[in-house]
Amino acid sequence: MATKKTPAKKTAAAPKVKAAPRVTKAQKTATRKAAAKKPQGPKAQLTARHTTKESLIGSIIGSVVATGENREAVQTRLLRASNAQLLRLASVVETVTKKFGSRDKLIDAITKASKSAKDKDYVAKLGTYSLPRLLDLATSKQRAAAKQ
Repeated sequence: MATKKTPAKKTAAAPKVKAAPRVTKAQKTATRKAAAKKPQGPKAQLTARHTTKESLIGSIIGSVVATGENREAVQTRLLRASNAQLLRLASVVETVTKKFGSRDKLIDAITKASKSAKDKDYVAKLGTYSLPRLLDLATSKQRAAAKQ
C-alpha cells in the first residue's frame, strides 16, 4: 500500500523593498544654499532685521526704560549687551506692545489680575521691574486667574 503525500504549504513571498532614491550633488547644493539664506547667528539676525545694533536699541529703548531710570544710562548698558540678549529683549517688547500696548498698561493688567490695584506700594514696586520680568509676571497671574 502506498501512502499519499500531502501537498506542501505555500508561504507568502516577502515584499520587495525599494532602495531609497539617491540624492544628487545638485540637490545637496540646493539644500545647502537654502539653509545658507537664513540668518543663523545672532549677529546675522540682527543685521537682517535692524541693520545695526544702535538702530535696534533705538527702537526698543522707550519701552525698556523703567520709571525713574536715566535713559542714557540704560542705552549705554544696552550697547554692552550681546546681540542675542538684544534680540530676546526686542521680542519681549514686541509681545508687550501687541498684547498690552505699553508698560503702564502691562502693570495695570498685573494689578487687576492679582486684585491689588489699590496697593500703591505694590504698583510702585512693579514700576521698578524690568520689562521681561513684568511680562513673565503678567502671564503667570493671568494663568492663575484663569484656573480659578
